[in-house]
Formats: sequence, C-alpha cells, structure tokens
Amino acid sequence: MTPIWPGDAALVAALLRGEAHAVEALVDQYGAWIHRVASRLLADARDAEEVTQDVLMTIAQKIGTFKGEAALSSWIYRVTANAAYERLRSRRSRHEAALEPLLPVFDDGGRHVARVQDWSRELDDPAVAGELRSALERGIGELPEEYRAVLVLRDVEGLTNEDVAESLGLTVAAVKSRLHRARLALRQRLAPLFPGR
Repeated sequence: MTPIWPGDAALVAALLRGEAHAVEALVDQYGAWIHRVASRLLADARDAEEVTQDVLMTIAQKIGTFKGEAALSSWIYRVTANAAYERLRSRRSRHEAALEPLLPVFDDGGRHVARVQDWSRELDDPAVAGELRSALERGIGELPEEYRAVLVLRDVEGLTNEDVAESLGLTVAAVKSRLHRARLALRQRLAPLFPGR
C-alpha cells in the first residue's frame, strides 16, 4: 500500500528551504520504502542500495520540480522506478526471460489449452511455500523490466492500477495489460513446482 505521511507537505517545504533536518526526515520517512521498491525491481542488493542513495539525493536536489499535483509518494515511486530502469539498462549482461514463451496458449474460443492448476492446498506445506517464494523472486527478477515494474508496484507494493499508471507514466489500460501478462508468465514459470495438479 502507498505510504501516506501527514508530514509530506511539511517535508516538501523543509526540503525546499534547504533545512538541515529535511534530508534526515526524508530518509526516515521514505528511505526503507525506496530501498524495498528498488530491491524488488532490481533483484540485486548492491544495485538497490546505490539506487536508493541516488533516489534520495535526486529527491533532495530536485524537490523544486515536484508540482504537488499528485501525492509525494507517487512522485517518489516514479523517481525510483526511473532510477531502477536506468540501472537495468546499464546492465548489458543481464539475462531476462522472453515473456512470450511463458504465456499460456489459448484455443480459437479463447480458452486455455492447458488445465489451470489450483495450488492453494500446496501452500500449507512450509517446504513448498519456501521453494515457491524463491521461485517467485527469481521469476519476478527475470520478467522484462516493463512487466516487472507493474507487477511489483501493483501486486507486491499494493498500489492501485491508477497509482501504478501515474507512477510509471502509463495509461491504466497499459497497466492492466502488462499486469495480466506478467501474472500469466509467472504462473507458467511456477507451474513445474506443482506437477500433475
């Protein structure tokens, strides 16, 4: 869920005035949250730490560009996502799975060709839940960045489709489409953990 702090207006004003405590307050209120988002988008602890520092510095230096038309947290999401995207682009050796082979196949009537599995009963087994968590993290990390960002912000961070669209500069329809495709790809990726079910 998007954090909402009552002190956002005061924080912005203090940053604009260059008050000494403002950057510390920014780190206290948003630092861990920025790091968590960056970690999930990048799937690399060192890169996430660097992006977090870069984002905090960017926010402190460019607070004057914040128009206040949206929530401060939405603007921070956008800055964080852009910084993470930039870091991903700089990783030329990064392996990303192609999304198309992971998507399910549909017949001419629009129905899934393969049977959809119900995994809910399996999740009660701690060993399966741990393996699933690891596979899920790997699967999210291998999604193409435009799908990964939407999935992380919507399903992991709990933003609404509208907030994700605003944060990433997309339409709500694009968010829904990417989210659906990312979920289908992850489901396909996790299916081998539950053979015959």
